Amino acid sequence: MTLPIIRPPFNGPDEDEDSGSSRPDASVAGVLLAAGSSSRFGESDKLLASLDDDPLVRHAARSLRYASELDAVAAVIGGNADGVRDALDGFDLPIIENPDAERGQATSVRAGVEWGREYDAIVFALGDMPHVQSRSINRLVSAYRAGSGDALAAAFDGRRGNPVLFDSIHFDALEDVSGDIGGREILLDGEHSALIETGDPGVLLDVDTKGDLRNVR
Repeated sequence: MTLPIIRPPFNGPDEDEDSGSSRPDASVAGVLLAAGSSSRFGESDKLLASLDDDPLVRHAARSLRYASELDAVAAVIGGNADGVRDALDGFDLPIIENPDAERGQATSVRAGVEWGREYDAIVFALGDMPHVQSRSINRLVSAYRAGSGDALAAAFDGRRGNPVLFDSIHFDALEDVSGDIGGREILLDGEHSALIETGDPGVLLDVDTKGDLRNVR
């Protein structure tokens, strides 16, 4: 499915009145998914790899934590991820342990949904994407509150990236996904899904290998 691309300013849907409605007071939480296996990075945990003198995951957390449009932020880590927990020290984030992290990203999404069910929507950000800008996260939230859709992905130059926002209407479905696809199918199959142009190349840059890390410096 080809998703529509929405660019600011966000004024809600222009042609299809059923595609969404403005919700300026909607509550939105952020969840940092930081429980990956780093299988392609080698023996070390990629989230702890150094980038500009900080662990990779700390860059991702900083962008999410200081996104002014979010009402709350939490991080999901693996059950034996003391290093990641230490790397997130100082951000005052609730830490959600996911003992099933090795079964795929979907288990961390599920843990995030369980934590954030009281909110109208959740933004899911990835711990291995260090260059996502806070303003890109704010742009996702603003688009959602303007009624641009109920499943929204950050984009750059029309290309789909991360983070991704899901309205609470999708929470049950997100808890039922499995493996490493997270909510991708829900986004791509959604009737009211869209890409939100951010102007931020960081929404496309993740780190899976040591070569990737060299390329994002």
